[in-house]
Amino acid sequence: MQRAGPDLDRAVPVLLVKVGCYPQAHSPVGVARSFGRLGVPVHAMVEDRFTPTAVSRYLSSAFVRPTTGREPPRLLLEALLAAARSVDGRSVAVATDDEAAVLLAEHAEELSPHLLLPAVPAGLPRRLADKGELRLLCEANDIPTPRARAPRDRAELLAAAREWGYPVVLKNLGAFSRLDRPAVGATTVVRDEAALLAACPSELLPALLIQEYLPPEHAEDWFTHLCCGPGGEPLAVFTGLKLRSWPPGAGITTRARALPNPPLAELAARLCRQIGYSGVADLDWRLDRRDGRYKLVDFNPRTGAQFRLFETTAGVDVVRALHLSLTGRPVPQGPQLARHFGVGQVDLLSTAVTAWRERTPPADPWPRRGTERAWLCRDDPLPALAEAVRFGGRPALRIARRALSAPLAPLRMVPR
Repeated sequence: MQRAGPDLDRAVPVLLVKVGCYPQAHSPVGVARSFGRLGVPVHAMVEDRFTPTAVSRYLSSAFVRPTTGREPPRLLLEALLAAARSVDGRSVAVATDDEAAVLLAEHAEELSPHLLLPAVPAGLPRRLADKGELRLLCEANDIPTPRARAPRDRAELLAAAREWGYPVVLKNLGAFSRLDRPAVGATTVVRDEAALLAACPSELLPALLIQEYLPPEHAEDWFTHLCCGPGGEPLAVFTGLKLRSWPPGAGITTRARALPNPPLAELAARLCRQIGYSGVADLDWRLDRRDGRYKLVDFNPRTGAQFRLFETTAGVDVVRALHLSLTGRPVPQGPQLARHFGVGQVDLLSTAVTAWRERTPPADPWPRRGTERAWLCRDDPLPALAEAVRFGGRPALRIARRALSAPLAPLRMVPR
């Protein structure tokens, strides 16, 4: 099934690049559908043959190579090169996690014979994915951020929390360290000192960021998804409002709305111009109503999970803009469409938990008409089925993830 969209070069395939084990991620499925509907061949690195991405009708082939992110960089690079060489012709590489974005940027010279890559400075994605380095970049470029520190020990950790007051937010500091030696399982809101000490029981802290908490009654969660060309020149910039997340208040987006916000779009574009960022990115912001400023919380130098929320009237989303740019084609301009985005069972779970905590009826529990769904769609039903099976079997998957600490398995190509 092909749909109207920009004039992509169908002779140039796409390779989805990933590091680590996250078979239930929906952004790779969105990338496969976005390109596949326009007739562009899509290949993907996957954990196994039955991930939602691997069973998409829009995937041309899956390269089964489980990784943890704890492997030596040379082994990860060899896996990526093997996948890239197995595709017929140079591919547009699309990173679906921070580690993949870092790997592509830092080894661009070795990868360029096989992959088309944005001209991003080699060390920039690693700095952007590192929460401490991001704060320094924001300070140097006059971009507001919440107060944050990368404490060296528990004394500095406790001092920051006592200075700012509870709750505080804990995050893993950088790419790869979050997989190799995670400080927290995910972004974590800590509500008192006892909980903080329980989360960090050792005097020797892992790579950790403590961040000021902006209370929801005084804040809104926004994001910008964009694609920039050489020198950070914006090719497509979208803005949207996060409505729900999992875990509630501090997790992945489960319901969102595309909403034009010109001041925020310009703020994000200005940052990318100043630092020379090129490629696709997902920036998370928090509007602090107490001072009226948008504060940058995260800069993800790769495709964002909810990127399919955004599309222009010309059929351009951020990954299509990347493909057009890297193949020397113009990126058609147009306003963003008014859309919603939902993430199936996880959004229902978030809705139920929030309603229980607040003792109120569920707010807008069902997707609105015209919602872009992360999983369920008529022209590609199998990813939703694969996700439902894995969602029900999550405890078994956690056990399987522990087993992935074993050495890399041989690369296997699964034709479709």
